[in-house]
Amino acid sequence: MMTLSLLKRFRPSSKKLGIAHDDFFNDLIEREYHRIISAGHTYLDFTGGNLYAKSQLDKHYSLLSENVFGNPHSTNPTSKLATELVDESRQKVLDFFNADDYFCVFTQNASAALKIVGECYPFTNKGHFLLLADNHNSVNGIREYAVNKHSTFEYCPIQYEDLRVNTDTLTELLAGKDECEQKLFAFPAQSNVSGVKHDLKWIEKAHDKGWDVLLDAAAFVPTSKLDLSKYKPDFVSVSFYKIFGYPTGIGCLLIKKNKFEKLVKPWFAGGTVTLASVQSQHHYLANNHERYENGTLNYLDIPAIGIGLDYINAIGMDRINERVSGLINHLCNELRQLKHDNGNALVRIFGPTEREDVGGTLIMNFFDKNGDLIPFESIEEEANAEMISIRSGCFCNPGIDEINNCLTTEELAKYFTSRTTGNYYDMIDFLNKMRGATRVSVGIATRSKDLDTFLNFAKQLLNRSTN
Repeated sequence: MMTLSLLKRFRPSSKKLGIAHDDFFNDLIEREYHRIISAGHTYLDFTGGNLYAKSQLDKHYSLLSENVFGNPHSTNPTSKLATELVDESRQKVLDFFNADDYFCVFTQNASAALKIVGECYPFTNKGHFLLLADNHNSVNGIREYAVNKHSTFEYCPIQYEDLRVNTDTLTELLAGKDECEQKLFAFPAQSNVSGVKHDLKWIEKAHDKGWDVLLDAAAFVPTSKLDLSKYKPDFVSVSFYKIFGYPTGIGCLLIKKNKFEKLVKPWFAGGTVTLASVQSQHHYLANNHERYENGTLNYLDIPAIGIGLDYINAIGMDRINERVSGLINHLCNELRQLKHDNGNALVRIFGPTEREDVGGTLIMNFFDKNGDLIPFESIEEEANAEMISIRSGCFCNPGIDEINNCLTTEELAKYFTSRTTGNYYDMIDFLNKMRGATRVSVGIATRSKDLDTFLNFAKQLLNRSTN
């Protein structure tokens, strides 16, 4: 684990590319992520998954190798030790988000956290679900719970020009539905595709209009501080490997304590009840986080969550945020300057021209010298050959992809009503319009050299003709 004295040794640096904390992070990467350098990787998929530090593994291995842990649902010595470490990690999560007024429910991932809200929110025929067109499919899927319980749902559109929310439209939508008894508004703190950070002030604005608020924070919290004493959504979904890489398979749902009883769990499982009977067919649900932690927790990996949070706290979220902002702004500026000899742009970057309030993610398409789209599959295939890890497709966010590729409601309706099954490539053939794009994302282990490598890769596409 990096010591605080070592962390304090370095100060923000403006040399080289003018990217903050260059010396600090170069040293960090050399010690904690040297395997990336040794293997010749250029890793630019941090929104897909963060990378773990060597010290995280070392500390977790020591914990497992030096102790004996048992199933937490007991009072024997091994069970008590496991319980203590799980409780310690749970408290570290609450401290990390300044979330004293919340329960922390450990889940398999952020999607499982969102499923709890969808399954348990009291949608009725007098309910309504409002969400942004910019949402991960794990949020979009909650609309099926709403429909199955006879509630309505509605999307607030995203602007084509900058992929930000249309404030007038959202204000109008939040002001409506006074006749509804249960109203849930869901939005991402940061888009998993464009990197746009949606204004967290919408939380209080929605509350003022009688809405409950679900905040998908999975893409936001790896590089930005979420202070839940300042912004107070009712439900928050988080995925820990997105923050510090290890372990995978654990997320959490943070539930505001004053909204805990609003969720109605439709079943019970082992560990979620204080008492259950077979003969009388009654049960009492637990009155805290245990209500939603079905069965046995991943008690061997959950202590690694506390280790990961300690690691991030030692570095400092502000430092990470400044570093990521500097990296992505430099990359964006350099890509925009790439022109074919005839003056046509090589790259089109979707989203805001000004990169204020945008995370470490870029979504783009590449075009040949004639202005024809270079298929993103080709871009990824060529990047793979050079050991560059990027991501392509729709990124589980169809709303953004439909906006970027100018798909109309009528076109989409025609496709979906013309068949009972379909897939990505079938839709492309049917609509004769492209889907998908290329996504590049930077993070804690990104070096300036990684940006140079990607830029040199992009330059190889200059003056190319796909015909």
